[in-house]
Formats: sequence, C-alpha cells, structure tokens
Amino acid sequence: MKFGRVQDPGSIDFILPVDNRETTRVLKKTSTEKLSVYVGCAKWNKQDLKGFYPKGTKDELGYYSKQFNCIELNATFYRIFSEDQFKKWYDKTPYGFKFFPKLVQNISHLKRLNEDVQPYVDTYLSHVVHLKEKLGTIFLQMHSNFSPKDFDRVVRFIEKWPREIRLAIEFRHTDWFNDPVVANELYNLLENNNITNIITDTAGRRDLLHMRLTNDEAFIRYVGANHESDYDRLEDWTKRLAEWKKQGINKIHFFIHQNIELESPLLSKHFINKLNNHLETKLNLPDHPSDNLILF
Repeated sequence: MKFGRVQDPGSIDFILPVDNRETTRVLKKTSTEKLSVYVGCAKWNKQDLKGFYPKGTKDELGYYSKQFNCIELNATFYRIFSEDQFKKWYDKTPYGFKFFPKLVQNISHLKRLNEDVQPYVDTYLSHVVHLKEKLGTIFLQMHSNFSPKDFDRVVRFIEKWPREIRLAIEFRHTDWFNDPVVANELYNLLENNNITNIITDTAGRRDLLHMRLTNDEAFIRYVGANHESDYDRLEDWTKRLAEWKKQGINKIHFFIHQNIELESPLLSKHFINKLNNHLETKLNLPDHPSDNLILF
C-alpha cells in the first residue's frame, strides 16, 4: 500500500493520539462477549510476500491460511468475483479462518455511492455470502477526494445496507475529521447503524487517526513505512488495544500493510507475539516469516 507514503519516516511523530472522548462511552455499551482477535496481511500473493512461502509452495492461500487466521481481501476491490470463486476460497481455508473483503471499486470510486450503485451492491453481496461463516466484516474504502459534500450519499448507502452483514467504512478526505460538526454527524450516523469506523495508521496521513470507535469493533489498517519505527508503532498499538480490552471491546481486526509488502508477514508475526503477551490471546505464530526475511 503506497497510500500515505513519505520520503523520511524518521521525521514523523508516530505517537498515537489520545482516544476520542466518545470511544469510552461506546465501549461501555458493548456486550460481554468473549474477545475475538484477527490479525493478518492484505494479500496472499506469492510475488508480494516473497520469502514467506517455503520453496515449492503451490497452494498459496492454503499455506497462508494455516499461518494466519484472516486476510484483508483487497482483490475484491478490482472486480466482482464469481460465486464459485468464493466457494473455492472457502474450501481452501481451515475452520476459524475469516476473510475481510473490500467492496468493489464500482461502488466506491466509480459510482461514488450514487443512487444507481445498488445493483453492484446486490450482486457483490449475493456472491460474497458464499464465504458463509468465514465472512468477516466487509469494508468500504472511499476515495480520498470523496468529501462531506456528498454526505447524503453515505446516509442513503448505509440505510440500504443489510443489517445482518457487518460493514466498516474508511474515509480518507481530511474534511471528514477536521470539522468537529461534520465529524460528529458522521460518527453518530455510523454508531446509530452499527457501522464500524475504520482507523487508518499511515505515515503521511496522521489526520486519519481519529481514534473514534463507533461500535464494539476496532478495524485497523496499519501501514508500516519499512522503517525501524514500525516496531515502536506496533508496540503502541498493543498498549492501546489492551486498554480497549479493559473497557470492553469485543472485536479486534488488525491488518498490516507495508509500502514494500514482502515484510508484512514478519511485522505481523511480531505483532501477534506482542498481543499474545499483553492481551493474553492465543493466536498462532506463523512458522516462516522470520526465517527468510531480514527487516531493515
């Protein structure tokens, strides 16, 4: 992921901002479900994750899904895959694995949530549901030039979204967050409809760290900078998630990207180890990422 990339990561203040004051209130409202934690990469493509797969690996998804418990499925952004493809992905992965697919770009970037977007939504959902219990939260990523002037489109889209399917939304235009009136209107819309507010942590866009949860789910898209600071940043996230656990969060979905993706499995393994120590989770530690990769 090149979004938010900077030339000199060492010059960035990576300290996580304090929580939005409404986050604690939201977490107090959550039920007492057992904490569910999923950590993974954005893709399983062998070329992107060079060095992660043992020599001779042919079934990349099959191997990946035995190392991690989830995938942020970015491939579904580029086209609507067939029902059969989703069924194949389901069959290739073990019990307990989850996919967190991105909505197709026709919806977000081409139609931009306009009124005629619904046929794409209906077709997409009729196919993706074949992931059955392995379907995690679907997420919608809006273009960075999609601004609050089209707030009515967001309202209409959310009102038509089926309540039985979890949805998270990532907004990238800075005006969604730098105007308190707009931000609060957005947060209230998401909270009232149980839509997850995605937190994006990337070097060049620190304004996207709104730290405002709108339901019982933390959906975090973390973009490392291929820099030594990546470790400290993940340590800070471990501490913040531990705080949210004490406050009652039910679901943590954390996806690790890199500007150069081949290091994503190694960072993910490091982060999983930290979570197991600090949150007392029992996530599987991937076998191979640190064997063949040297970070920094």
